[in-house]
Amino acid sequence: MVRKTRATTPRGRQIRDAVAVACMITGLAFPALYFTFGNDLPLVLNAFRDPFMLDNGTRVSNVPEWETRRAEIKELLLGTEYGHMPGRPDAMNATAVSIMDLGNGRTLHVVTLIIIPSNATPAASFSFTATIFVPNGTGPFPAVVKVGLDSQGSQAAVNQTIMDHGYLFACYKNTELDQDTEGYDEVGPAQAAYPGYDWGSVAVWAWGAMRVADYLLGEPWVNTGSAFKPDVDPRVVVVTGHSRRGKTALLAAALDERFTMAVPNGSGTGGASSFLVQGPGAETLASITSPYLFKSWFKDDFGRFAWNEAQLPFDQHFLRALVAPRVVISTDALGDIWSNPAGTQAVHVASQPVFDFLNASACNGIHFREGGHDFTVEDFAVLLDFADTMLRGKSCIGNFYMHPFTFIAPVYYTVPGSR
Repeated sequence: MVRKTRATTPRGRQIRDAVAVACMITGLAFPALYFTFGNDLPLVLNAFRDPFMLDNGTRVSNVPEWETRRAEIKELLLGTEYGHMPGRPDAMNATAVSIMDLGNGRTLHVVTLIIIPSNATPAASFSFTATIFVPNGTGPFPAVVKVGLDSQGSQAAVNQTIMDHGYLFACYKNTELDQDTEGYDEVGPAQAAYPGYDWGSVAVWAWGAMRVADYLLGEPWVNTGSAFKPDVDPRVVVVTGHSRRGKTALLAAALDERFTMAVPNGSGTGGASSFLVQGPGAETLASITSPYLFKSWFKDDFGRFAWNEAQLPFDQHFLRALVAPRVVISTDALGDIWSNPAGTQAVHVASQPVFDFLNASACNGIHFREGGHDFTVEDFAVLLDFADTMLRGKSCIGNFYMHPFTFIAPVYYTVPGSR
């Protein structure tokens, strides 16, 4: 299946990852260096583990047993990869910052969400900013929650596109909860307020998405006072993000069932892509957990699996499967090789048996476009069309189940009860 080259040996992979880190630091073009000693087929490090295998050694045979397995998978992922996070705070206050008339009946509300971890010590609070773009009309509105602000980084400004489709668009400044650091770590406000947890930045940011959901859905522990009170349809709450924020969106949806759809875009390693199936030039577990790069995104000791991915007790198909039977579609670019699009396709294949088992086969989408590491208007169009199709009963034309890569993913298990 895969041609053996120097890059497929442990030493070769260490060289490759060292080159990757050096190129990230210096800005040199890593993919060209990789291709000088790599291959054009994905490197398969191990077969995907069976998500239906319970910790007691038996295999899931019914839906109640799957719920038991879901709890085991959550603990496995949090205890190994992302770190544990606290539950909801005792209270959260929303205060208005500004209101802007965008014309045509549309408004932009900027609010501060003040987290009070414990009512016993209300002064021990911290806050972050959310921007709420509200379309013309009366609610309840379908909603898109985005990790990060509109047009942040390599993402196109899409608030007009979202509102044109009748969706409320809620963005939040995730870095106010925990800084986005590279090559070092800082204890952010959320980690300082909850010192007993081992969560990395991705988990902190995902927890923040859940707090935005608290506000949008008017949960009883949220005090809006005179601030804007959103009117959101709880049946259509989409969470999305790009790159590291795509990792965040998928984790948030996996853990919080109020998100009825997840759209990780270009999320790569630690998101919708695989540790075990690595396309040429892809980011690896070793590179992403390097102390010179993004170790702070994950649980502090997750890097112990670097160059030893075959010993991982899971791959990212476990995370994707946690969304089932709700809706997920990963959106990626064929030219974004660092984000490992081939590995994303493999994870899609490996998670499909769970969706099939839960009678939700069509809920597991995947889309690729030409181009690179961006969050484009085309990506958001796919998001909206798939949400309209799967959650709003509309008929949208689109290719929502793309498998452009011809390799065979190492999946050797089947749906329970099938042959």
